[in-house]
Amino acid sequence: MAGARASSGAEVAAGSAWAVAAAVPDPELPMLTLADLGVLAEVAEDGDTVTAWLTPTYSGCPAVAEMAADVDRRLRAAGFADVRVRLRLDPPWSTDRITPEGRRRLAEAGIAPPRPGGAAAGGRTGGGSTPLSLGPTRLAGAAGAASGDVPAPVTCPLCGGTDTEELSRFGSTACKALWRCRDCREPFERVKEI
Repeated sequence: MAGARASSGAEVAAGSAWAVAAAVPDPELPMLTLADLGVLAEVAEDGDTVTAWLTPTYSGCPAVAEMAADVDRRLRAAGFADVRVRLRLDPPWSTDRITPEGRRRLAEAGIAPPRPGGAAAGGRTGGGSTPLSLGPTRLAGAAGAASGDVPAPVTCPLCGGTDTEELSRFGSTACKALWRCRDCREPFERVKEI
């Protein structure tokens, strides 16, 4: 695999392309790596070529170009000369792809992580297609209560209280919503569940 390395003389252990790409921080949630967020889908080394596949949080994510450029830049800096970054939209990204470490880091940064859940929380049922619901999202407490599906309370990442409310479906980025804790009276962001 020496041919896959840049001419700078930097030697990189076989299989380390994953480790390099996995350490790239997300541009919108910098406390998470692309691996923590579940956006880094695969990294393969084939002869002189390293290919990294990214599955963005949604197909129109404005941060995709920055993610791809960061992965390319880091892999080249690590000594890989022929780098290709590709998008993979199938299977689609889901908040269930966020690692336990990623959820912990979000909470430490004051951002409420989405609930893990799959089918139990209205998410994917495992393998195959993702069901599309055009009704209220998993976050809509009143609508969920009306249909008999009462979601678990959202825990405030600042004080741990569960008396919280959604203020706005739109936060600082497309993947976050603005919430407030009635216990500590502080606002916080929450990653939307999809």
